[in-house]
Amino acid sequence: MTPIICHSALEAVSLIESNETLWTHSMGATPKVLLDALALHALTKQGLTLLQLHTERAESLSAAHLKPHIRHRCYFGGAPTRELLQQGEADYVPIFLSEVPKLFRSGEQKIDTAIIQVSPPDKHGICSLGISVEATLAACQVAGKIIAHINPMMPRTHGDGFIHYNKLAAVFEQSMPLPQHLINSSDKTSQAIGQHVAQLVRDGDCLQMGIGAIPDAVLSCLTQHKNLGVHTELFSDGVLNLVELGVINNSLKKVHPGKTVTGFALGSQRLYDFVDDNPSVIFMDIEQVNDTAIIRKNPNVMSINSALQVDISGQVCADSLGTKIYSGVGGQMDFIRGAGLSEGGRSVIALPSTAANGTVSRIATVLSPGAGVVTTRAHVHYIVTEYGCAYLRAKSLRERARALIDIAHPKFREQLCQEAFEMWQLRV
Repeated sequence: MTPIICHSALEAVSLIESNETLWTHSMGATPKVLLDALALHALTKQGLTLLQLHTERAESLSAAHLKPHIRHRCYFGGAPTRELLQQGEADYVPIFLSEVPKLFRSGEQKIDTAIIQVSPPDKHGICSLGISVEATLAACQVAGKIIAHINPMMPRTHGDGFIHYNKLAAVFEQSMPLPQHLINSSDKTSQAIGQHVAQLVRDGDCLQMGIGAIPDAVLSCLTQHKNLGVHTELFSDGVLNLVELGVINNSLKKVHPGKTVTGFALGSQRLYDFVDDNPSVIFMDIEQVNDTAIIRKNPNVMSINSALQVDISGQVCADSLGTKIYSGVGGQMDFIRGAGLSEGGRSVIALPSTAANGTVSRIATVLSPGAGVVTTRAHVHYIVTEYGCAYLRAKSLRERARALIDIAHPKFREQLCQEAFEMWQLRV
């Protein structure tokens, strides 16, 4: 079957009927042009559910007048959905990122329509999911129909993210720049954290890191390292710089040696140009990328993740501010556990010592009421702030409290010591 060639995005999404469950391609491949059209089409429908991870530039679907027509169901919150989640107007599903494709493939979560953005078909009629494979490959495999924005500016990437043109139900072609994330890691706090984390990285390590100021600051401090590898759910420009310097060559990895493995990428146009038709970078199904059993096969896995709050026992909250959902469980535990089981592996949680312009300590005596424990205190290895590094593995609660208070902001340390005794009976 050949797809319906549509003359507008609205025509393409008009195949969607009331009471359908939809999946949208996420991250940098969010099909904005189709989702903007869906914001119009949804007004004529009822009972739509939109499944998603973090989306970019999809604010049109969060408008108040759409609430009776479409409900967001989020495996990870982002800017377009955060306010809806915190108001109870959208649904948050806590789940490990590695398990989202399993939900789809098992049939536990049905998908009527997948809405995606792809590169133009090649001479074999095959399109690419481009810079974001994540759970979208699985969604396409089980969806009743697939509606695609064909974007000539979408890189054709190697790995798992291929889909034949004839599998698409409707297509709309329009050239459109992809969203770019230009991270500035030059602020003093991020640089200090980056330097502390970089000291924990050894030659030959296999890295997993997120995107943002802190991961890029860490990567900027690794220019003298050798033979680093990358097996990560996402990456940005900081990785590219180290590839070009020869620091990252993936030579010591056991799984996909010589290849940078990722689930999605988000960064500059330079990054998108780099991954375009580049066989040394493979974009894989997130069920594979984030599989603990696969991660652990690489030796010396170094997992670097962030958090919103850490208590003095080492519990890590990464998805909410108290009861207010901020992001999601994501792949943090997939990689922390994989790193912990890897021969020579370690994991790091890196975060600024304070929030709210220095008025709140992110290292807390107890987590805020309702805060989600994404990483348990039994899984934690290192916690890093701009004030140093605390190693918690196999440490007692008293030893943990002391180590964490030592890397809290100085103005909160005395209070934390006092509360550690009052709440935990710990003399630190």
